Amino acid sequence: MEPKEILEKLTLEEKIGMIHGAELFATAGVKRLNIPPLIMSDGPMGVRNEFEPANWKPIGLTDDYVTYLPCNSALAATWNRKLACDTGSVLGEEARGRGKDIILAPGVNIKRSPLCGRNFEYFSEDPYLTKEMAVPYIQGVQSFDVAACVKHFAANNQETERLNVEVEIEEKALREIYLPAFYDAVKKAGSYTIMGAYNRLYGEHCCESDFLLNKILREEWQYDGVVISDWGGVHDTKKAANSQLDIEMSVTYDFDNYCMAEPLKEKVESGEIEESVIDEKVLRILHLMKKLHMFDGRRKTGVYNTPGHRKAALHVARESIVLLKNNDQALPLKKEGLKKVLIIGENAQCIHSNGGGSAEIKALYEISPLMGIKTHLGGNVKVDYAFGYCREEKEEESGQNWQETSLQNGGGFTGKNGETSQEAVLLEKRKALKEEALKLAGDKSYDKVIFVGGLNHDHDTEGNDRADMTLPYGQDELITQLLKIRPDMIVVMIAGSSVDMTAWEKKSPTLVWSYYAGMEGGNALADVLFGDVNPSGKLPETFYKNHLDCSAHALGEFPGGKTVAYKEGKYVGYRYHEKYHMEPLFSFGHGLSYTSFAYRKMSVKPGMVSCYVKNTGKMPGSETVQVYQLLQDGADVVKELKGFEKVYLNPGEEKRVEINVEGTGPYTVGSSLLDIRLH
Repeated sequence: MEPKEILEKLTLEEKIGMIHGAELFATAGVKRLNIPPLIMSDGPMGVRNEFEPANWKPIGLTDDYVTYLPCNSALAATWNRKLACDTGSVLGEEARGRGKDIILAPGVNIKRSPLCGRNFEYFSEDPYLTKEMAVPYIQGVQSFDVAACVKHFAANNQETERLNVEVEIEEKALREIYLPAFYDAVKKAGSYTIMGAYNRLYGEHCCESDFLLNKILREEWQYDGVVISDWGGVHDTKKAANSQLDIEMSVTYDFDNYCMAEPLKEKVESGEIEESVIDEKVLRILHLMKKLHMFDGRRKTGVYNTPGHRKAALHVARESIVLLKNNDQALPLKKEGLKKVLIIGENAQCIHSNGGGSAEIKALYEISPLMGIKTHLGGNVKVDYAFGYCREEKEEESGQNWQETSLQNGGGFTGKNGETSQEAVLLEKRKALKEEALKLAGDKSYDKVIFVGGLNHDHDTEGNDRADMTLPYGQDELITQLLKIRPDMIVVMIAGSSVDMTAWEKKSPTLVWSYYAGMEGGNALADVLFGDVNPSGKLPETFYKNHLDCSAHALGEFPGGKTVAYKEGKYVGYRYHEKYHMEPLFSFGHGLSYTSFAYRKMSVKPGMVSCYVKNTGKMPGSETVQVYQLLQDGADVVKELKGFEKVYLNPGEEKRVEINVEGTGPYTVGSSLLDIRLH
């Protein structure tokens, strides 16, 4: 039967069951008509573990371990559209293999401030880079008969008071910065579903918004897919029913009491709400099921935890690592002749897959930097390890999942870098760990010292924004003292968003950056450190000296109070630095290589910019050619990313690179925003 024929056979009660959660991650099916439930899962970095249907309690079996993929920020750092498609394909195939219909990814919200706790789930501060990575990602997911659910629509850029905060932004800036990735997700990628945001915009909750869901999404963009609420994002039965929202989900277990459950049924039966608005929602759900081949028996089966999936995760991780500094070509390290290596820093042995909020998963395994380096060097090199610092000790688990209480206290807050009342208790322990690390670093028998620090999911997490960019756990002091003892120390930072490194960055000759890089992250890092892989990652965001150099803080508000004013308008990220002549610590698009590249002969044709790029060094490597449009902005000329292409070159090899561009020029070409080679 066709969706319209099925709809005619449904009772009101059956239709109501299809438009709200009947379990934490599923709607109700209709057995008598062979309509299955829609089964969903979180999973920007992998399909989440299984919970009991009506309880945030993990089922706890051994069948829900999955491939742990690099986070979206890591993926964006590759500037590689093919890897975005590969990542989406792995996620889609594993979701299908786990029996899911909808995977709640990708997140395409703009990184407005480096302090947002969910930045690691998002791609970039730049709308063009975001949409260019999101489109192939979505296409990869949906190639396995699984619906992508692009989120969170829209202007969801902080966790503090996320359930109710009113975003105040001019519509022009909204359309120029915050909506383009959503537009391409539905118009170019054809995302089957889209998730509403928690926050308010122009006086409406986003999941009930006439402006967003009706005017923009349905009327302007002609979107015919399914709109799903964020979990607990619906507040009013009448507004939700009459909006273009199709499915209401939440974190509570009283499924029949959801706004679009029994309360909606009562309002329809009383004549207060027309049943036709429910019919529209159900019809879109039935069309989604048809697209996913849920009725015709031709649906793909999917698999998970395959060697091919793990290989894909490794490829992304390798290309995601960004070489920020490499004075005197200290990297790559040579394995030959190494006898003793000292590794310092808690992040060298941390596991990150099991944290971050709804991004948490059960990874089949996760290679830490410590393990990656040890396995690369083998038994003939002695590798010693010192914690150097430690995080706050966790209190005993209460048995209550964080998500059960995620709708309390506004849904999120601004933290203090994880330092709480336990800080006094930790001082002595941290002092001892620091002294141990400093003593070991002073041992001249170590050929190399590598520090691995940064953040973890106590800081990069749903429901919490950082108070500032300061490195937690006393790392600044530790790194500074270590560099006095070992000026040649290799510094590696692992985090989901930029951190303040000004206390020691100028003293550090080498600096390597890694976002949360998935199950193979430790191997990928070792590959780069020891030269088995030439780094090619580029920053998908500006690295500020401190958070006050970010326009959300300098011009606008973050996190605000009941309202948050986006007074910076379109001047987000590097656009602000371009307009106001601010110098970042590391620019958008920055990333070094172990080889060198030369550019020549740029030419411009309608819709295309081309140039020649040559590898002038001694190692094979990949270069990301970035095209920026030069725009007159008052008295200033500012640059905006309009195209990019990643090219692999052997030593001495030269290729002509052609890049499709948006806009009319003039253009400039380079390897980063600040490193412009051709005009």
